[in-house]
Amino acid sequence: MSSNTNRYDLWAPETRANPLPIYARMRQEAPLVRLIDPNYKTPVWVATRYKDAVELMRDARFTKDARKLPDGTPSKQRRTETMQAINTHMLSADPPDHTRLRTLVSKAFTPRRVEELRPRVTAIAHRLLDAVQARGEMDLLDAFAFPLPVTVIAELLGVPQEDQEQFREWTNIIITPPRDGNMQPIEAAGRQFAQYFQGLMAQRRAEPRDDLLTALLAVEEQGDRLSPIELISMLFLLLVAGHETTVNLIGNGVWALLTHPEQLERLRANPSLIESAVEEMLRYRGPVETTTHRWAPQELEFRGQVIPAGESVLASLLAADHDPEQFPEPERFDITREPNRHIAFGFGIHFCLGAPLARLEGTIAINLLLERLPRLRLAEDPARLRWRDGILVNGLQRLPVAF
Repeated sequence: MSSNTNRYDLWAPETRANPLPIYARMRQEAPLVRLIDPNYKTPVWVATRYKDAVELMRDARFTKDARKLPDGTPSKQRRTETMQAINTHMLSADPPDHTRLRTLVSKAFTPRRVEELRPRVTAIAHRLLDAVQARGEMDLLDAFAFPLPVTVIAELLGVPQEDQEQFREWTNIIITPPRDGNMQPIEAAGRQFAQYFQGLMAQRRAEPRDDLLTALLAVEEQGDRLSPIELISMLFLLLVAGHETTVNLIGNGVWALLTHPEQLERLRANPSLIESAVEEMLRYRGPVETTTHRWAPQELEFRGQVIPAGESVLASLLAADHDPEQFPEPERFDITREPNRHIAFGFGIHFCLGAPLARLEGTIAINLLLERLPRLRLAEDPARLRWRDGILVNGLQRLPVAF
């Protein structure tokens, strides 16, 4: 393991609890640094400054498609048939494939279509709060932050309610880094996911419905615009991205409020600040810590460093969103921060398609939570809360609250 990995151990449990001090050192000492991912034992470059992160996300020399890498590259070797079946989506594609895939689903996520979901999102949030209000305590993630967005995206896609908990298990396995490089559990979950959707697609072909899955099948049948493997991958991406971001937006956002009581009181006193508050939650402890991998298809120079062919580069969105060159007093949580040009949803052509939906769900969920549970507070010492493993998803494992 390189000295850099020891010096900047992003994967250590104590770093997971609060990665900001290490990121502050990296921005100062090594703003683009080569580390070794301990889960895959492969090198990964990490960019931590805001300007570098933005530049990386718009640099077309890097590829998101592992199939374009030289043979023998570890990332290419890991692309088994199963992983390919759930990774041939727009987040793992370059133009023109990316453009074609994104165009096919973008109609479902226009601001107007998302705004039409407001009554349904509000109704689901009320139902979930009805179920817990008399209990006086809950794990906020389990009882509220998870079921809200997963119900919304599953309804959009046409996934039956009774199958939604199964998706939580599969996605948790697939996006959690493997221990000691053991890919078997991830492979198994990917295979089960693909088989499930193949069965659901067969049902929809026989009995079309007014849902996104039926709409995507109709597109697929118009010719070669969406292959079967692209369709499965698209469903995987929509389901995972469609709930993971919002689960952690709500969880991290409520955690930030409960650990900053003066900001919580400001929002309670003036609920119209919710949109600005959600933007600050996204900046302060956004749900996605780093971008997904971009690879150098051949040797590239970036920010004065030579990236060897086949090696990957990540932008740390969390580090960039705490860059003092972009955000005055970045460690201060301020729900009225203005301007707030955070990059929690990414930047450029891969900017999160579901950002309007995540924002809608976050604003509705958090305002309703504060309105209906006026005595909401943490039920555990904040120092004892555990954060999730890995550097991709930034979220708590549990968030016990009392009210």
